[in-house]
Amino acid sequence: MGKKVDGVVTTFGAGSVREKPDLMRVTLSVESRASTVAIAYGRAGERVAAVTASLRGNGVGDTDIATGGLSVRSETVWTEGQGNRVTGYVATSDLVIALRDLAGDPGPADILARAVEAGGDDVRLGGLTLTFADQADLLARARDAAWDDALGRARRYAERAGRTLGEVLEITENTAAAPSFAPKMRAMAAPIAEYGGSVQVELGESEVNATLRATWRLE
Repeated sequence: MGKKVDGVVTTFGAGSVREKPDLMRVTLSVESRASTVAIAYGRAGERVAAVTASLRGNGVGDTDIATGGLSVRSETVWTEGQGNRVTGYVATSDLVIALRDLAGDPGPADILARAVEAGGDDVRLGGLTLTFADQADLLARARDAAWDDALGRARRYAERAGRTLGEVLEITENTAAAPSFAPKMRAMAAPIAEYGGSVQVELGESEVNATLRATWRLE
């Protein structure tokens, strides 16, 4: 019987873990209009102060409130024979907020509703993302699942070829973590302020994925 030639087998493995997220990131914006830059800017500052005071009063820590953007722009209209004419100014400030106690009281829906009410009609509610505060354990479990997947495939191919798996020659990993359910919330400042209610936020599940490529020597 002839000697078997050296060979390798390469397989890809994928693993995923789904859990209920424990961190919510929200963007709240204040957009104030006025006839002068100074008035618009000052009004935006007042609204932002009211929003952040509400957030802190409802348990959001200082480190979980950050300014994500600040701008002032002019508003213009075009008139026949006169061209563009400045009609006012808009000052905008964006806040990026992290809500960590998603099962607490008040919950995220009430915290956001109270912040919007505190800021009034100048507040805009932007993007909302659900994710994990610490992905280490979830990623480790996803990696284990990816390895088991790749190993199972390699063993199957080796068995079909009449060989056995030898040492591992190479492992290449690619990881990605992203919410598989990340709802977006549109600007809804006026309805919330008017009715004094909150919009229910459903957490759903988010997913952490791991993929790898592994190569074994065939015996």
